[in-house]
Amino acid sequence: MELEKTAKVSLVGAGPGAKDLITIRGLKVLNQADIILYDALISDDLLSEIRTDIPKIFTGKRCGQHSHSQDEINELIVKYAFEYGHVVRLKGGDPFVFGRANEEIEYVESFGIPVSVVPGISSAIAVPSSQGIPMTKRGISSSFWVMTATKRDGTFSQDLQYAAKSSATMVVLMGIRKLNEIVKEVSKYRGSMTPIAVIQNGTTQHEKCYVATLDTLNNSIGEVDVTKPGIIVIGDVVADHPSFFEEEVQRILHHAI
Repeated sequence: MELEKTAKVSLVGAGPGAKDLITIRGLKVLNQADIILYDALISDDLLSEIRTDIPKIFTGKRCGQHSHSQDEINELIVKYAFEYGHVVRLKGGDPFVFGRANEEIEYVESFGIPVSVVPGISSAIAVPSSQGIPMTKRGISSSFWVMTATKRDGTFSQDLQYAAKSSATMVVLMGIRKLNEIVKEVSKYRGSMTPIAVIQNGTTQHEKCYVATLDTLNNSIGEVDVTKPGIIVIGDVVADHPSFFEEEVQRILHHAI
């Protein structure tokens, strides 16, 4: 006779993209799951590391296309916890960095279902690091500010303006589709020669990084795939990227010819 399974939920951070950047604990919990609900940023490579007999349900949101609303996801977590037992909610990066994890936890716990959290490596730090861009650097930047580009109603977050007025490194998540507008807004408060990087598919084999200045990014903007997520880094630390000065020299020579 099959034993009745106890409903419980684990929120697991998958890390920034590469399958081997999930934590050891995270991978262990995934393979202990009775069912997994995963987001759009989860790679097929990571899913292939999980036991094949564990059901895996896609609940992702990408570029305005939502397979489920947040309310539906909350309800699915509870439904599957009572049906299957141990539900693992797998999210890209870290669940608590713009992952709406607190909303899911509050809803699930309201049904008396216990929730545990396995932190993940945040893409906000790991993706720039993988490109050799530090968040802080002695004498250059003593802090960094992680933010989303827009609020729920689509308007710019005031934090974007506050950060632009500071000397902090700016890391903008979920802002690729508003890249032009972000550059224009930040340019009101920072010099045109301020370095900027746009990184897509971070830490994976398909990773692409575009480095420029606020003034010259327009030359590369056409190459950025606005249908794919990415990270925008603005600040003098971007000059540490190996190709930054090479790119700038090429631009200067091109304009001089």
